[in-house]
Amino acid sequence: MTDQKNTLLAIVLSALVLIAWQYFVGLPQMEKQKQEAQLKTQQQQQQPVTTPGQTGQGAPAVQPGQPGAVPAPGQPAGLPGRPLSREDVIKASPRVLVDTPRLRGSIALKGAQIDDLALTQYRETVDPKSPAIVLLSPVGSPHPFYAEFGWVGGAGTPVKVPDSNTVWTQQGSGALGPGKPVTLTWDNGEGLEFRRVLTIDDKYLITVDNQVANKGSAPATLYPFGLIRRHGTPETAGYYILHEGLIGILGEQGLQEFTYSAIADKKNVSFKATSAWLGLTDKYWAATLIPDTKAPIQAQFSYNLTGTLKTYQTDYLGDGQTIAPGATGTNQARLFAGAKEVAVIDSYEKQLGLDRFDRLIDWGWFYFITKPMFWSIDWIYQHVGNFGIAILLITVLIKFFFFPLANKSYASMAKMKAVQPEMVAIRERFPDDKVKQQQMLMELYKKEKINPLAGCLPILVQVPVFFALYKVLFISIEMRHAPFYGWIKDLSAPDPTNLFNLFGLIPYDPTVIPVFGQFLHLGIWPIIMGITMWAQMKLNPAPPDPTQKMIFDWMPLIFTFMLASFSAGLVIYWAWNNSLSVLQQSVIMNKHGAKIELFDNIKAMFAKKKDDGDKKK
Repeated sequence: MTDQKNTLLAIVLSALVLIAWQYFVGLPQMEKQKQEAQLKTQQQQQQPVTTPGQTGQGAPAVQPGQPGAVPAPGQPAGLPGRPLSREDVIKASPRVLVDTPRLRGSIALKGAQIDDLALTQYRETVDPKSPAIVLLSPVGSPHPFYAEFGWVGGAGTPVKVPDSNTVWTQQGSGALGPGKPVTLTWDNGEGLEFRRVLTIDDKYLITVDNQVANKGSAPATLYPFGLIRRHGTPETAGYYILHEGLIGILGEQGLQEFTYSAIADKKNVSFKATSAWLGLTDKYWAATLIPDTKAPIQAQFSYNLTGTLKTYQTDYLGDGQTIAPGATGTNQARLFAGAKEVAVIDSYEKQLGLDRFDRLIDWGWFYFITKPMFWSIDWIYQHVGNFGIAILLITVLIKFFFFPLANKSYASMAKMKAVQPEMVAIRERFPDDKVKQQQMLMELYKKEKINPLAGCLPILVQVPVFFALYKVLFISIEMRHAPFYGWIKDLSAPDPTNLFNLFGLIPYDPTVIPVFGQFLHLGIWPIIMGITMWAQMKLNPAPPDPTQKMIFDWMPLIFTFMLASFSAGLVIYWAWNNSLSVLQQSVIMNKHGAKIELFDNIKAMFAKKKDDGDKKK
């Protein structure tokens, strides 16, 4: 009965691993290839035009009868052709330069959209000379992504407010930088003077102070708004464990996440909240609206399809302000636009009193394990200067932490090995009576105080730790382009070497082969990991059940190919963890007088092959 349970457990675990690999790796890779193929055939997006009688951003994005209207996407141009390059669009309009230690770009004076930001400290590849990461881009360029703030009038109120065609006037001529605010002004010619003061810190936070002075003779009611809009569906990593798309913490409704496909199905989702933030997040970067935490807002996530133009938007609308003649209305909002650095995100959460702003980083359901795992690795990194070494050291600490459990497990395994002759004798004594076999074995286990499933405990304990480390390596920007030694230049990327092109000697990429090419990536570190896992398996006596033996014999090879496409940091961790496990298990089993089977099992493999060869002769 125990053998059957062990076999069933091994089969179930193997099946779960295979299903998880297919779900988290195989299917996302296929979906990514599908998206890339669709992207090649997708029509280029056109610059939107203004419909007479509307703002430059189109019709209101709220339900009829609601006061105020957050601007919605405009109509695509009807003329065929390609959009201008990003650089040409930027050069075509007057702009205010943005220059900080981490951000560089500009803000368009026409429309006052924040639509040109690049992250100077992050590059597209590990080559430090490669282009900087572009976060925001203007309308008319290939991939528009921008933020906009301002005021809208109440329903049926003919108040002239600035729109995307409004040309603002900059007071002075300096660039926007830390300690160097920029002031923009515009007069609507009907008694309202709009003033916008932009400030920026030395990281990724832009503060927008909107002011409206009423110099007319009648009161005016205006509603503050903020929006982030993205044209076209961006390319995503496509992994289930990583959220990319629309995100926000919306008061009592908590964390809200919608992928691009999910919001395309829903079309529009609205919320009423206080103490909220919302935006769009990529794997490593994000653009996020941060309205006044004490002000109630109407927020929404929306998708719009006009012709071939797809737009995704997060926006909010504040309560109306009635500005009497001679009075001034004010509103403050913030925009986070930058890299999702853990320390920076946490500092903004504390500094601004934001609700769970750290959820902008997708720590997942195991937040309580994943984030402490990151902080531990990062703390070690600050002292050793290499994330790879930090991973090796954190593995040693984890082994030390779980040593009592592992010691008990390995001790039980040692007892199992000690009574192995008696177990064999019982099976030989009752070869055709499986029920009697199990009864006798259970009596033996009870007499010797043995837990036959104890050997599974170290593996089960590793699962949440493995997942937490996988998550950290996958989502944290601190691991991006972090080198190890030798050929590993990026711990967050797979091992770049490949057995199937003789580690680069053959100038060919076998992974491009259709259907099964994704399985033909097997680098040096995955091979090392497979060898260490195989050694750990051979440390124990071969299972007597043929089915179970076959599963355990093939498991190292299966895991080697499965983990080959995982991040190098994770594979290095697994190889190092296996090596420590072999050492730890050997010491503990030797202490309990159990024979170490590693070398005997290896010799038996070659001896069997030799015997098979002699029989053929």
